[in-house]
Amino acid sequence: MKRFFVFIFLIVNAIGFSQNDDLHFLKGKIICQDVDLTSIVVTNRRSENAVNPEKNGDFSMFVKVGDKLTFEGMAIDVKAIEVSKDDILKKLVTVVVHAKVIPLEMVEIKTYPNINAVDLGILDKPAKKYTPAERRLRTASNYDPYFLVGLGGGVGLGLDPILNAISGRTAMLKKELEVERKELTIKKIEDQFETAFFVEKLKIPEEYVKGFLFYVSDNKELREALETENKIQIEFAFVKLATEYTTLLNENENEMETK
Repeated sequence: MKRFFVFIFLIVNAIGFSQNDDLHFLKGKIICQDVDLTSIVVTNRRSENAVNPEKNGDFSMFVKVGDKLTFEGMAIDVKAIEVSKDDILKKLVTVVVHAKVIPLEMVEIKTYPNINAVDLGILDKPAKKYTPAERRLRTASNYDPYFLVGLGGGVGLGLDPILNAISGRTAMLKKELEVERKELTIKKIEDQFETAFFVEKLKIPEEYVKGFLFYVSDNKELREALETENKIQIEFAFVKLATEYTTLLNENENEMETK
């Protein structure tokens, strides 16, 4: 009986050894973003067999259970896996690799303020810079003259400005442009002046400071002073506008009291 069990044990071990030692056709797929997958090399360390994946990351090779596969490439971190029995049973083995991160020690950005399109002779004068709202309005309302070839000549207008005028889109874009200009003006003011300036120096009640900024945001004199960054003119304009605004506030309060 003892010999019988020894015999069974040897058979089981032989079967297990045979399964592990057999060659199996393994299908795999490499997953990695922003990397040319065909540049990766898949190597079986036991057999030293190496393959390159397809563009979609698919690869295949003969392996044995326990084989170590390495995934290497200039653009990825090296990865190694050991082939298991479960891998052999799978129809497709998925391997995720990571793109190599190359840290930059220092990035030096050089600017050349004296070199521009005017100095290079590309433009006669500096090009006007448009805000997003200005660009949309310019596109909607401008027209380009063109000659009508083969129809006796003449000058025509593009259809876009005409259709936009009829539909009211140009008017809408003009309002949008004005809102953008007010927002930019308010932003410039808030960047240069703190709330205390309006409360303590201009005597605007703190709860009305935001309303005051909106009130002055379309004032031409103030806008021009902000563009030139002339602080004396800016403060002079503020004093004048603050007087007007407080007068309006007082008139409004008196009307509320009488009602």
